[in-house]
Amino acid sequence: MADKKRIEEDNIANIDKNLEVKTTLGVDDVVFYDTKKAPFKLYGACKEELDVFKRMPENIAETVSNGVKSLNFNTPGIRVRFMTDSDYVAIKAVMPSLRRMSHMALTGSSGFDMYLIENGTYRYIKTFVPPQDAEQGYESIAYFGGKKNRCLEINFPLYSRVDELYVGIRTGSSVYECDGYKYDKPVLYYGSSITQGGCASKPGNSYQSIISHELDCDYINLGFSGNAKGEKEIAEYVADVDCSVFVCDYDYNAPTVDYLRETHLELYKIYRAKNPDTPIIFVSAPTVDAGNKNKIDRKQVILDTYNYAISNGDNNVSFVDGMEMFGGKYGNVYTVDGTHPNDAGFLRMAEYIGGAVEKALKA
Repeated sequence: MADKKRIEEDNIANIDKNLEVKTTLGVDDVVFYDTKKAPFKLYGACKEELDVFKRMPENIAETVSNGVKSLNFNTPGIRVRFMTDSDYVAIKAVMPSLRRMSHMALTGSSGFDMYLIENGTYRYIKTFVPPQDAEQGYESIAYFGGKKNRCLEINFPLYSRVDELYVGIRTGSSVYECDGYKYDKPVLYYGSSITQGGCASKPGNSYQSIISHELDCDYINLGFSGNAKGEKEIAEYVADVDCSVFVCDYDYNAPTVDYLRETHLELYKIYRAKNPDTPIIFVSAPTVDAGNKNKIDRKQVILDTYNYAISNGDNNVSFVDGMEMFGGKYGNVYTVDGTHPNDAGFLRMAEYIGGAVEKALKA
């Protein structure tokens, strides 16, 4: 078990009452702690820059594009894990605004959800539902009905910025570091709005989170809605990220087939030059229109990269056919708009991509 260090001394209110975290939850025995500090452990976040939560260094994001610079402050894939014996857990999120989208639930774009971790298995506990009128963050609370040690994971919003997240527990309770993942080295995902999590109904329903919970593996989500275009700058950055598996899934955001052809193989070459042994999973865009010529041509570009790798002796590559994901008996139900998955669609993606990830992790 991880070191059970008490952090009562880290509660800033014990030092300066003027810095006490105020709450309107209606409980008078809650103590809030800053999740950017030990023993809370952050995953999927740029830990070198914790002024606000972000996914990659700000100076690198801004060299890629204005879109990536902005979306870097969205928090898909960021998680905090901890253990507590409190009989309730509250959150207080400080957010400049809550992103509201016509085709995505507010619980997914701007909400948090929480899972109980027991022996490498994950059980959904609660979605911290944002109020409809929330403007600059919100508070919420989950009751367990009893006091005992629990290892917990809270997932951050998929499409909003979070400046601060405080976790509240009952006064006199303890907070400890939670055990890590079975696979500590993260799976790295790079791709489009689908990779970012649009349009899952809650953060834990993104396909990366489903895979993480199934395999007990850490991950990094570098999904940039409309702005994953395989630029040289992003290729060089992902090549420097120490990961267990690289999932390359940016088909949808390449402006044209020719653009995809110009960037896809080059991204592979840049990545492989620095990571000769890391498994790479190429994913073509999931689609409900498998007969679309443009999408067939795009898939062929990705297959060409895959075949190039194989022909050059690279056996650490695999291909997942997006055209197979949203078909079959229930093909009508997997998306909200013909493109972005709903929860059923993300589960389907997790089954296909997760199988490839599991094989790569166990290789």
